[in-house]
Amino acid sequence: MDHCFAHNASLAGRFVVGWPLRVIITSYKDYKCRIGSQEDKLMKLQIGTLLLLLVSCHAAQAQTDAAAKPFIPEPILPGGTVLPLYPADSPHLKRERIHEAERYNTSLKSKSNKILNVLNIHNPSIEVHLAGDEPPNTAAAVILAPGGGHQILWVGPEGADFVPLFKKHGVSTIILRNRLRVDGYNPKTDAVNDAFQAIRLVRAHAAEWKLDPAKIGIMGFSAGAELSAPAALFFEDFERNSSDPTDPLTKVSARPDFVGVIYPGPTPFTREPATRIPRNVPPSFIASAGSGDRVHALSLGDRLFHRYAEGRGPKSRNAYLRKRPSRWWADVSRRDSVWYMDRSLLRLV
Repeated sequence: MDHCFAHNASLAGRFVVGWPLRVIITSYKDYKCRIGSQEDKLMKLQIGTLLLLLVSCHAAQAQTDAAAKPFIPEPILPGGTVLPLYPADSPHLKRERIHEAERYNTSLKSKSNKILNVLNIHNPSIEVHLAGDEPPNTAAAVILAPGGGHQILWVGPEGADFVPLFKKHGVSTIILRNRLRVDGYNPKTDAVNDAFQAIRLVRAHAAEWKLDPAKIGIMGFSAGAELSAPAALFFEDFERNSSDPTDPLTKVSARPDFVGVIYPGPTPFTREPATRIPRNVPPSFIASAGSGDRVHALSLGDRLFHRYAEGRGPKSRNAYLRKRPSRWWADVSRRDSVWYMDRSLLRLV
């Protein structure tokens, strides 16, 4: 190129001035230099275009990979660890939707700096808050199933707000984000299976999280109680129907060690009064607000309580029903703890 530059410089006096500006090529050598210069520019243009195409393709592929990757939510409460219930290729998931982001606080009229409710859950998960190594760690864990009529999940008031309370009593708290009817899922199957899978997943991590695998329970609120009540009754059916040898949790028990049913929605007894109560049904705590919430307390809670009483005979005292119209929740929280302690579930280890 330096040779061509020197040769072109020697031709400076041979330019023809005029418009358009023309350059006289006086020799084959001059021709080769000029053509070589044009080819060099063309090659640089082609290389630049190729690089742009490669960068564009890489960006497009990155966007495609991000869109196909299962959505993993941020913790509702700082310090929590979020784990998906199923592997990404699980047949229980809608693979075409697991990448969709959850939606938060959609029902609120004003903004909140906390996540209170969530929907559009296609990759169900648990959020783990361990009690820690300091006393009085009981090695017990409770899975919380928030309510919301299967239209939304109140993970704040019926989930995150309980973490400090249970931590105070040495209990690890697990918040369940199950799939919802409003997002196209069946509460009786998909959501209930999410509850069973959560029990299995927590129990599978018991050693790692310093939990007692015999102290893992579930507590559901309203629509969430429609998950905890079946968990107390149908764990054998779930284990029988969920025995995929490729699932690492297949051999892990799905039976909860204790159950809380708080102002329940329709329970299995509501749909089928003759629902069988297994002989090894876990101890169950049933609570409702009473006359201030007649639908849950009188229509649903009472029916569940009496069926437990009928099914368990002299052991029916393991079920407890609270009916008071006012300030009932503080009282239930206290009695809930007393009940757990009485069942030796919170005994220090």
